[in-house]
Amino acid sequence: MNNGEKQVLVLAGEKNMVFLDKAKNLKTDFIKEETYPESIIEVKKNEKYFQGWKIEKKEDIEKLNQKSFAKGDSIILDFGTHQVGYLNLSIKTAGSPPDAPLRFKLTFGEMPCEIGEDFADYDGWLSSSWLQEEIKTIDVLPTEITLPRRYAFRYLQLEVIDTSSKYEVVFDKISCTSVTTADQNKVKKLPEAVSENLKEIDKVANRTLKNCMQSVFEDGPKRDRRLWLGDLRLQALANYHTFENYDLVKRCLYLFAALPLENGEVAANLFMEPEPQPDDTMLYDYSLFFAVTLYDYYLYSNDLKTLEELWPTAKRQIELGLERLNNNYLVEDSKNWWAFIDWTEGLNKQASAQAILIYSLKRGVKIAEELNELELADYYRKKIKLTSQAAHKYLWDENKKIFISGKEKQTSWASQIWMVLAGILDKKESNNLLNRIMNYSEALKITTPYMYHHLVEAFIKSDNKEKGLEILNYYWGAMIDDGADCFWELYDPEDKSFSPYGSNLINSYCHAWSCTPSYFIRKYYPDYEF
Repeated sequence: MNNGEKQVLVLAGEKNMVFLDKAKNLKTDFIKEETYPESIIEVKKNEKYFQGWKIEKKEDIEKLNQKSFAKGDSIILDFGTHQVGYLNLSIKTAGSPPDAPLRFKLTFGEMPCEIGEDFADYDGWLSSSWLQEEIKTIDVLPTEITLPRRYAFRYLQLEVIDTSSKYEVVFDKISCTSVTTADQNKVKKLPEAVSENLKEIDKVANRTLKNCMQSVFEDGPKRDRRLWLGDLRLQALANYHTFENYDLVKRCLYLFAALPLENGEVAANLFMEPEPQPDDTMLYDYSLFFAVTLYDYYLYSNDLKTLEELWPTAKRQIELGLERLNNNYLVEDSKNWWAFIDWTEGLNKQASAQAILIYSLKRGVKIAEELNELELADYYRKKIKLTSQAAHKYLWDENKKIFISGKEKQTSWASQIWMVLAGILDKKESNNLLNRIMNYSEALKITTPYMYHHLVEAFIKSDNKEKGLEILNYYWGAMIDDGADCFWELYDPEDKSFSPYGSNLINSYCHAWSCTPSYFIRKYYPDYEF
């Protein structure tokens, strides 16, 4: 998906009601927990801190119900860690009986910037309605209220817009009813041999995944709140090694299969309310990942029936992927297609898409063999051979010894990472290629935890677990050093205010595709001291 490109409207296809009913029956009950603010704080401008904002504790939370607030007064509360849920308020009065309504404003922030910066100055290209603020008018006091909208936050600012001159208000009790479908009791404790910094990274990764596990695997509980297929693939991997909620993965797979677009392609994402429906967005890479996610689910669950039922949907995605090949067996690069890959500005997607097609075909071979469709498996193998040969012939620069992409022969980290994951080179060559591109100054880098996941995975696939661990510790560890209590949608250590949306205020600071350190640590580094 390239910034600024206009998308062609895509129509939804016919719903599969059998699959939709199965998805509805797999809906998981919410686990609820009451959480409370831990301290009264101030948010101060300080350029030495992440995005220029510093948190300072002002008072103990026990003093909250001793304070009364008049017109123009405000307070900021810190809940101690990231919350996803519903805010509860108990409000009393001080002074004369209330002779006018209370009007007050609530501002919710995942990060200090959302409290410190004025939302009125927001100038991003995503809707400002995602900014978390609300104005309430209360006619009858005292009262207890629960806000009907679910919020994702750590920090809460309360500002009294007006009362009357005769009375003030006391926020007697404040809590959040947090909600998730992740059972924390299922997460096994890491071995003692695991270093403390990796334990901390694992803890934050688990919280990230937990807070994104709602009625489906959401991409972010603050913004979008949708089921995205690219995020689901990574969330599911982390889930298999932590919360083990197989029914939630299965539910999401059936939802995608139940709600195809007109040509049978699975949508890039689904809306859940008021009823499940597909977004009119197609992404070449995300559609192919349906087969990959289905295969991963089968490997961990051994659920043959689901594999059999959803295989036709997965096959259709591979068919559509193959249809995009030109006469040279290259994924056709043009302005009328979309692939995500990463948020790197100006990234050409052709080489990455070629590799993802090969990567998905190889999973298709494994599923076809498992289901005894041997002719289809052979057909896929032939396509793998032809597309791999095309990658070597047309996308390999022998002088630079780097894969190139598009008519401009662009070099990027993403292209090399995906070629390694697709198995185009042997392990030694793959490791050399990854190290080469990371030291090549002209190459486009990567900007999201999503692609850093694939970089770590590529080094592991290249038999260089140490380098993968070094990157994991550096990148996700740096987020923690910058104040992360959940891992973020975007993080560029060289540009900490980076946002593809025009404003860091709209970034998601608890995001699905950032949760995979738990997968890596628990699968590949359970006894590793770093």
